[in-house]
Amino acid sequence: MKVTLLQMDIAWASPRENIRRAEELISATDDDTELYVLPEMWATGFAVEPESIAEEERSSEALSWMRQTALQRRCAVSGSLAVSIDDGSYRNRHYFVTPQGLAFYDKHHLFGYGHENENYTRGERAVTVDWHGARILLLTCYDLRFPVFSRYGRAGEYDVIVCVANWPAKRQQAWDVLTRARAIENQCYVVAVNRTGSDPACEYGGGSLVADPKGNAIIIGDNSHKHLSASLDLKRLQEMRHNFRVLDDRDV
Repeated sequence: MKVTLLQMDIAWASPRENIRRAEELISATDDDTELYVLPEMWATGFAVEPESIAEEERSSEALSWMRQTALQRRCAVSGSLAVSIDDGSYRNRHYFVTPQGLAFYDKHHLFGYGHENENYTRGERAVTVDWHGARILLLTCYDLRFPVFSRYGRAGEYDVIVCVANWPAKRQQAWDVLTRARAIENQCYVVAVNRTGSDPACEYGGGSLVADPKGNAIIIGDNSHKHLSASLDLKRLQEMRHNFRVLDDRDV
């Protein structure tokens, strides 16, 4: 499966501008991409006070664009948005959109240090989706720090973790280590997309990557606004799991 990571410099609180930027990156890619992955809160930036920034889910331009892109390109599009839903709550909602419909995961580990938990409602369950023969676990940013939640078998059986993030540059080393650790301990691919640029609170260092089940970076980004593509070999993954059966000995 070919995946393309859209490492964006996100314009603050400007969905239309960010749609334009995402389209520009996608237009420079090949048509054989099967999954495009955007960063966390890609349409607005990491808005911990969402009242004047989050879109209503039912009328979200950004979500509508994700749907249209999936249909037009016959692909899947993954990324999180700050949205308000019908019950009046705000969610950091990680969407996985395909031509057939969508699934979503509400971020479970809200970033208390940054006050995200004061305005958003957390999700209570892990979510996996199936796409082109791959079982995919959806994670969002801070979730990376909590391996029990995403443990293979506990979170479900999966082949790939897709993690979208706004991970600050001052904690880049943690990002580099944790993305690889999740790949190694769960014998899976990790597709991790971070933003670049800055917002009113932070600088972001990019470093988006695809890690293989041994923790090796198949592809890794610098700190620039760019796209990166890689192919995931699911047959090789299954052979590795069969031959080196560490998952059989995991703690449940």
